[in-house]
Amino acid sequence: MRKQNCWRGCARLKGQLEAVERALEVETPCGDILQLLSSIRGALNGLTGEVMEDHLREHVLMAENDADRLRAVDELSAVLRTYVR
Repeated sequence: MRKQNCWRGCARLKGQLEAVERALEVETPCGDILQLLSSIRGALNGLTGEVMEDHLREHVLMAENDADRLRAVDELSAVLRTYVR
């Protein structure tokens, strides 16, 4: 996994969540808080995409055999079903 990218994504999410917390504490206008929440969604989607891409490359493309490949596809398919709900 491209751990460096994932660590950066997690740090970005943490910082953005802390910004929302601070904004709520000082009663920042709702529109500004919604903008912060939108940024969090974008960062989470980016991190999710990184992990999914890594899963495809490492566990599907580079699978040692067809059984492992099928298992990896099934894992990702199950996650995608819950993700798109």
